[in-house]
Amino acid sequence: MFDKQLTADRQGRSGRYFSSRLFFLIGLPVVCFLAALFFGRFDATPYDVCRIIFGKLTGQSNTWNPTLEAVIFNIRLPRIIAAMLIGGGLSVSGASFQGVFRNPLVSPFILGVATGAGFGAALGILFSGSDIVIQCTAFTFGLAAVLLSYGLTRIYKTSSILVMALSGVIVGSFFSALISLIKYVADPYDKLPVIVFWLMGSLATITKHDVLGLVFPMALGIGLIMSMRWKINVLSMGGEEARSLGLESGWDRMLLIMAATLITASAVAISGVVGWVGLVIPHLARMVGGPDYRNLIPLSMSFGACYLLLIDTMARNMASGEIPLGILTATVGAPVFALILKKGSLGWS
Repeated sequence: MFDKQLTADRQGRSGRYFSSRLFFLIGLPVVCFLAALFFGRFDATPYDVCRIIFGKLTGQSNTWNPTLEAVIFNIRLPRIIAAMLIGGGLSVSGASFQGVFRNPLVSPFILGVATGAGFGAALGILFSGSDIVIQCTAFTFGLAAVLLSYGLTRIYKTSSILVMALSGVIVGSFFSALISLIKYVADPYDKLPVIVFWLMGSLATITKHDVLGLVFPMALGIGLIMSMRWKINVLSMGGEEARSLGLESGWDRMLLIMAATLITASAVAISGVVGWVGLVIPHLARMVGGPDYRNLIPLSMSFGACYLLLIDTMARNMASGEIPLGILTATVGAPVFALILKKGSLGWS
């Protein structure tokens, strides 16, 4: 009798855990997606939005406001999808870096990818101004910054995680100085405001083509990390433990770093520098799902997508003008992270 009751209790807990996990992974992003789709400066009821989307999907004749249709499909949908991709990608990247570097205070920008991409974007704005050129130069210099950090580590003839992190600090400081130099020589009435606004992060000018260009590198990087997330559990225990379990820690660590860098560089190239997402969200996911990276990575992706979507919805609705994402993510993320620290809930042991 007791065994049957114990089995029933275990099945009940397992069912509740599965239901809550399903909600966090699928239900919460769907709810946030629909809520963001309904909110905007253009006056539209949820019924109108659903009718237009359903009509386009089923091929019905156009009996609705064409302006509202353009707002939904050319502005809101691309922006919502981009916010969820970037937020989820940065969170996955941050969780991976925290596991690989065995440090709960590591962010996706630890190896200088943000300042490298910022320098590339500033360079593109200074000499061209074309969106394609800006995104390409930002992406290229973001990857170059990480490769330079890795190159410095090889020069020192060590594979130490601490040396790699310090190399990232060196490279980040170097590119930060170059950004300041470009700001100094840029036209203060034309180029300089564009550079400053880009560095603060925004999705105001996102298009369908930007989203299509973002999908492939995001899918490649996230897919690679998802397939290797069990290895992060081993790598987070240290190099000697990983080798004793038969894992080639050096190669796997570098593969995870390059996948996370690909995600971060592609995100920064589209949205600019959006901080705190990759630092705070993995800790929130760890509080909910525990330290097991097999659960932590999917939860981080879901929470990050919802978080940045919420921030972007606030950015486009709180004021008459567009509020940069970096301001809001720092304003919201810093107190949340301080609260996590106060409760001692970093979940790192």
